[in-house]
Amino acid sequence: MTATPDARTATATPTSIPRAGRTPSAASPESAPRAGARVDVTALGRLLDGRWGDQRRRARDLALDPDLQHVEDLSRTEHRERVLRQLHLLVERGDVLRGFPAELGGAGDPGGNLAGFEELFLLDPSLQIKVGVQWGLFGSAVLQLGTAEHHQRLLPGIMQLDVPGCFAMTEIGHGSDVASIGTTATYDPATEEFVVHTPVTAARKEYIGNAAAHGRAAVVFAQLVTQGVNHGVHALYVPIREEAEDGTWRLCAGVGSADDGAKGGLNGVDNGRLWFDQVRVPRENLLNRYGDVAADGTYHSPIESPGRRFFTMLATLVQGRVSLAGAAVNASKVALAVAVRYGVQRRQFTGAGDEGEVTLLDYQQHQRRLFPLLARTYAATFAHEELLERFDDIFSGAHDDDDSRQDLETLAAAMKPASTWLALEALQEAREACGGAGYMAENRLVGLRADFDVYATFEGDNTVLLQLVGKRLLTDYGQGMAKIDIAGAARYVASRAADMTLHRTPLRRAAQSVRDSGSMARSAGHLRSTAAQRELLEDRVETMVAEIAGALRAVRNASPAEAAAEFNAHQHELIEAAAAHADLLQWEAFTAALARVRDEGTREVLTTLRDLYALTTIERNLAWYLVNGRISAQRARAVTSYVNRLLPRLRPHAVALVDAFGYRPEHLRVPIAGDGETQRQEEARAHVRRRRASGEEPVSAKVLHANARRAGGAVTTG
Repeated sequence: MTATPDARTATATPTSIPRAGRTPSAASPESAPRAGARVDVTALGRLLDGRWGDQRRRARDLALDPDLQHVEDLSRTEHRERVLRQLHLLVERGDVLRGFPAELGGAGDPGGNLAGFEELFLLDPSLQIKVGVQWGLFGSAVLQLGTAEHHQRLLPGIMQLDVPGCFAMTEIGHGSDVASIGTTATYDPATEEFVVHTPVTAARKEYIGNAAAHGRAAVVFAQLVTQGVNHGVHALYVPIREEAEDGTWRLCAGVGSADDGAKGGLNGVDNGRLWFDQVRVPRENLLNRYGDVAADGTYHSPIESPGRRFFTMLATLVQGRVSLAGAAVNASKVALAVAVRYGVQRRQFTGAGDEGEVTLLDYQQHQRRLFPLLARTYAATFAHEELLERFDDIFSGAHDDDDSRQDLETLAAAMKPASTWLALEALQEAREACGGAGYMAENRLVGLRADFDVYATFEGDNTVLLQLVGKRLLTDYGQGMAKIDIAGAARYVASRAADMTLHRTPLRRAAQSVRDSGSMARSAGHLRSTAAQRELLEDRVETMVAEIAGALRAVRNASPAEAAAEFNAHQHELIEAAAAHADLLQWEAFTAALARVRDEGTREVLTTLRDLYALTTIERNLAWYLVNGRISAQRARAVTSYVNRLLPRLRPHAVALVDAFGYRPEHLRVPIAGDGETQRQEEARAHVRRRRASGEEPVSAKVLHANARRAGGAVTTG
């Protein structure tokens, strides 16, 4: 029977995602679980579900309601209308409003709201995204960018779904470059209205959820122009559809819309284009928390710097990246739960004896396919819980300041790419690991893969987000260097010179090879040390950032064109450094979580899984470690060797590790994740046993041939 987490709330003290330089709690250096060690699935499930476990489990159980489940083979129109009906059902249940303030009818629980949202893909990813568009983007923009007057006037209709809406930021010609969008909102003091206009095709809002059919209003991001001055990007509430006399909804005057049509996934969401031809909206519809225009056209803002104002406004909308990262982690859990449960049932090819075929999960390569992804999923889960804690601290008001918001934005920009790319890899690998069965729509892997594909590019293209992280790493590095006095700078230069000597000369590599030679066990022992893993992962980030900073420092006084060219020449390395930083953050979160595991057997198994995460991350980047002299050839061989040793140690615990995710078969609704394959295998074995017992089983020609060869005679049949 599958063990599942109970409804008790985990009591572990929440921690924040550590910055590079924090020393995590030490874990046992031995990676091998004791013989007979068992995983406490219930306790581990509570740890994985984290602080908002109750909300997570309640959201999962929504998937048990047939009215909220995805239905295959619907037309695009039918799928859209079903999702809209499901949205109304969720409003009746109330959980989708948890993030709004209690005085407005919500629960004032931003962390719990996202935790529940992250599970809704189980119902239908289209429904999850429709929820995100309505309340996570459209409603949240009014809440975060508007003032009390907007909240009272606009939010009730948004919260109750009387006003389905759009988040109209992205433009076809600008994508992730929000600061350069072309839509304008020009103030007319004569009528005290803003004139919203799309001057060129490139400024059309594109890929906008709810735009094609259901949206009745939109939060439109535009360049605010008043008294001849462009004050940068601001948001306005703009009605886009009005009710006709026959009860249908038609576009408002001056508003244009087109359906994006069929997409690679998420076809239950009516994505479309929006554009505006001199559309007038009252001055009061400017969401003016960070910038306002008086009746006479005078502009004022509590934030003087236009650049800082822009980033402050965008930072209030970070929940999209946080929640998509969490949903992607959960999709990885589902993919691995399906693949592991199928892998322990499905048998293929006979082994050393003729007693029966071997289960897929007993093959080393099958373990190689799935177990490193399982380790990454655990690491991402722990890192995401810490990210969610940071989010809740800020949006609940517990620790809300500029530095905390900047940290949250950077962390979300690091975790969203790591988690969404993990989901795509896990879903694809799980699909292949399940063979033809994985390709069947009823087993959901291909559908989830198609729906989650766009997660890598919306709410910020992953590569662009990593560049943001890289720039922050460079900024932090530069600030740290600026604080070093003359004596400290001299020590730093000397240490870097020593570092270059130690790590980049053949002498260093030769010396390490001498120490390692003849003792693979010694190399493996070093690699499973918590301190050694941290040193290797952290050193890669720090070295890469320092090298890029050094190159950019050389053009500090150059022309803007030369500086831009030099930055572009190092863009790839910058993005690689940011990805390495995300790897480090996840390892640190995993390591910190080990200290919160009370059951010894569970902690031993998780330590092995954490070591697998560390070593496969290092293995993936062995070329860098070898080229930069951070690791010897002997130790590099030990990495792969030790990874292969960890796999069979985890094999007995694989099912328990995915059971702890808390997805029961009725949540998954995936036939191959049930016991159907086991029943088929047992039926086949019983059939053979009956035929053998009755003498009806024909003799195998291979057996006759082998017997004849042993006897030295000819093979005869008849």
